[in-house]
Amino acid sequence: MSVLIRDGRVVDNLWPLLPEEEGAAAPLPAAGRILLHLPRWLEESRNPQRAACGVWLQPHEDPELLVPDLPTLPVIALSFPVFTDGRAYSQARLLRQRHGFQGELRAVGDVLRDQLSAMARCGFDAFLLRADQSPEAALAALGGGPRPPWPRWP
Repeated sequence: MSVLIRDGRVVDNLWPLLPEEEGAAAPLPAAGRILLHLPRWLEESRNPQRAACGVWLQPHEDPELLVPDLPTLPVIALSFPVFTDGRAYSQARLLRQRHGFQGELRAVGDVLRDQLSAMARCGFDAFLLRADQSPEAALAALGGGPRPPWPRWP
């Protein structure tokens, strides 16, 4: 089971990913939190229940599509399909620095302890660790790093 680290501590994952294969068929929850894959999230633009949803992007997807909704988006998850794919680092920097995203920016996928410090410097403040990663080792890796300069989402 994967562990979520947010703001330097292990927390419950209150924003599960809706898998892509279920994305088109599953109804949105009436109340609750879920992360929708970008195509589904865009399809639901007129659905009032979408306000309770976050979004997750694959590395090839353009974060610029989210710009109009950034002030109200609580969570954006950026995917690392393999640890050697660094495109999500660039997506994170764009969202934080160019567009001023203030909500939770979560790393998902092949997230390893050795990457956490670099991810935090790029703007990530939450990390869904790969299942084989030790939460204690991950917290130790984050322990001495700088805290993000942006305000936290309430």
